[in-house]
Amino acid sequence: MATKNIVVVGAGYSGVSAVKHLAKKLKKDNDVQITLIDRHSYHTMMTELHEVAGGRVEPEAIQYDLQRLFARQKNVQLVTDTVTAIDKDKKVVQTKLGSYAFDYLVLGMGGEPNDFGTPGVKEHGFTLWSFEDSVRIREHILSTVAKAAIEPDAEVRKAMLSFVVCGSGFTGIEMIGELIDWKDRLAKEFKIDASEISLKVVEAMPTILNMLDRNDAGKAERYLKSQNVDLVLNAPIVEVAADHIKLKDGSSIPTHTLIWTAGVKGTTDAADFGLEAARGNRLVANEFMEAKGYEDKNIYIIGDLVFYEEFPNTPTPQIVQAAEQTGHTAAANIVADIKGGSKHKFKGNYQGFMVSIGAKWGVANLFDKIHLSGFLAIIMKHVVNLKYFFDIRSGYYMFQYMMHEFFHIKDDRNVTRGHSSRYGNVLWSVPLRVFYGLVWFIEAGKKMVGEGEWLKPSTWFGEGSWFTGNSVFPWTWDYVTDATAAASDATSAASGAGTEEVVEVAKFGLSYAYGEAPMAVLDSAPEWFSNIMKIMMPNMEVAMFFQKMMVFVEIGIALALMAGLFTWLMSATTIALVVTFCLSGMFFWVNIWFIPVAFALMNGSGRAVGLDRWVIPWLQRTLGKWWYGTPKSMYGQK
Repeated sequence: MATKNIVVVGAGYSGVSAVKHLAKKLKKDNDVQITLIDRHSYHTMMTELHEVAGGRVEPEAIQYDLQRLFARQKNVQLVTDTVTAIDKDKKVVQTKLGSYAFDYLVLGMGGEPNDFGTPGVKEHGFTLWSFEDSVRIREHILSTVAKAAIEPDAEVRKAMLSFVVCGSGFTGIEMIGELIDWKDRLAKEFKIDASEISLKVVEAMPTILNMLDRNDAGKAERYLKSQNVDLVLNAPIVEVAADHIKLKDGSSIPTHTLIWTAGVKGTTDAADFGLEAARGNRLVANEFMEAKGYEDKNIYIIGDLVFYEEFPNTPTPQIVQAAEQTGHTAAANIVADIKGGSKHKFKGNYQGFMVSIGAKWGVANLFDKIHLSGFLAIIMKHVVNLKYFFDIRSGYYMFQYMMHEFFHIKDDRNVTRGHSSRYGNVLWSVPLRVFYGLVWFIEAGKKMVGEGEWLKPSTWFGEGSWFTGNSVFPWTWDYVTDATAAASDATSAASGAGTEEVVEVAKFGLSYAYGEAPMAVLDSAPEWFSNIMKIMMPNMEVAMFFQKMMVFVEIGIALALMAGLFTWLMSATTIALVVTFCLSGMFFWVNIWFIPVAFALMNGSGRAVGLDRWVIPWLQRTLGKWWYGTPKSMYGQK
C-alpha cells in the first residue's frame, strides 16, 4: 500500500496538538508518515513569553525541544525549515531547503503582531509574539536601566525609566505585571530608587481586559492602580519615536521603551499561498477546518491562522484554547478520512479566561460561573498549564515547568512567594544531612554489632545482631526499655514459630529510647498490612533474608546521605521506610522526626558540598541523551 503523507506546517499550540492526535490515532498504520515542519527546532510556550521578557524565568524555560516532545512518536518526522510555497495541484510543499509531497496538509503557522500601520512601531517599538521578541525586550530593559542609572540629564533619565505597554489585552496586562514584579530588582541591581521607574498601559478603548467579565476586569484595574501603574485609556497611539510616543489627542509620553501588544493578524508568510483570506490575513476555512475552495485537496487551516465564523461575525478567537481545538478538529477529520468514518464539525469549547498580573496575583473567569482573583487565580493558571503538558503527553516538560515556576525562582517571584525556591541557602542544611546520615549509620551498625564490641569486628554478627537465627524482632510488643529486654523477648517470640506466625515476628528496624517508655505510632499492624507481609515473607528463611538485607539498605542510605549522593531519592526512601515501620506497629513517636527531616533534605541539600552537584547533572545529560537523543538546532537534514 502506498504511503500516505501528512504534512503539518507550524509547531505552535495548534500544530503540536494536531500532530500529537495524528501520531496517537495512526501509530499502528505503518503506511502513514507525519512530517512536522517549523522554522525552529523547538516549540515556544507563548503564554509564558512575558515571563522571559520581564526577567522572571530564563529564556530556555519556554523552549520545548521538538525531539523531546515527539521522541516516542516514531511515525513523526521533524524538519527545521521555512515553507515558501504550496503547489496545490501537485500537492507539494516547497521549502527553502527542499520539498515535501503531501496527501494531507495542515497549515498552523500562527499569527504575528498587527501594528495597524502605525508609523514608527516597526522601527522603535518592541512586539511580544515570539521567543526572540521576549529575549529582545529583556535585554533592552536591562541595558536601558543600566544607561539610565548613569544618565545626568533628569528629563532623559525619566524617559528612559518610563516603560509603556500598548494594549490592555491578556498579553499587555501580563507584561506590565512582570514589570511590576521586576521593578524592585532592577532598582537594586542598578542602584537607583524604585520610585523613579514608571509603568504605563496605553489603551485605545475606554476599558481594559475586554474579554473578561467587567467585574473581574475591575478587580484587575484596581490592583494595577494599587501598584502605581498609570492606565491611559481612550488614547490611541498615532506615532512611535525613539524617545516618545504621540497620542491621538496630540499629547505625547516620553519613553525609550514601547512594548506593542495591541493586535494579532495571520502570518504574512501564508499570504502568497493562493488561499482565500479574510481580515487580518487569516485564511478562510469551513466547519471541518478545510481551506475554503480546496476541500478536495485535503488542505486544512488551524490555529491563529484560521478564519472560521462559528457564529455570524464572530471568528474563532486567537487564543490557546481555540488553537488546540482547531488542531484537534483537523487531525480528527484526517484520521476519519484515512480510517473511514464521519467528519467532525468544529465546536468551540472555551472553559474560561485567566490573566496573571505578575507571579502572585491574577484574575480568572471559569465556565462563566467561577470568578477567582489573587492567589487562587494564579494557582488555577498553573493547573491549566500543567494540564497542557498532560494533554501533549510530555512528563519531561511538565517536570521542567514545575522546576522553573516553583523551585528555580529568584526574588520570591512565584505563587508561593519564594518559599518553594531552591535558591535559599541550602548550604546550612549540610550539617543536618551529615547528622541524619550518621544516625542511620549508627542504627544500622547496632544491628550488625549486636552484643559485640564496636572496635572488634570479630565480635560482630553474634548475639543480639540481626544476623543470628534467633534475633528476628517481634511484630508487636507493649514497649521496651533497653536492648537486652528486646533481645530476650525476640528470642522467646521467635522460638517455635510456624509458617503462619513468621510474619508476626518479622521486623524491619527499631530505635530504642531509654527512660520513659516510648509510645508507638500504632499499637499493632493493620490487618491489610499484615496480609501483605505474609505474602512477602511466607517463611522464616525469607524473613531472615529481609532482615539482613535491611541492614545493608540502611548502611547504603547512611553513606549516601553523608556523601550527598542521590539525596532526594534517599530521603524519599527514608520516608517510605518510616511509614512502613509505623504500619508495623514498631515505630515510636519519639523518632517521628525522621520524616520531616527527610522532607527538609529533599530541597537540593545534596548539591551543597555533596556529590549530587556533579552526579545528578551527569545523569540528566546521559539519560536524557539515551531517552530523547541529542537535541539539534535543525531537524530533517540528512
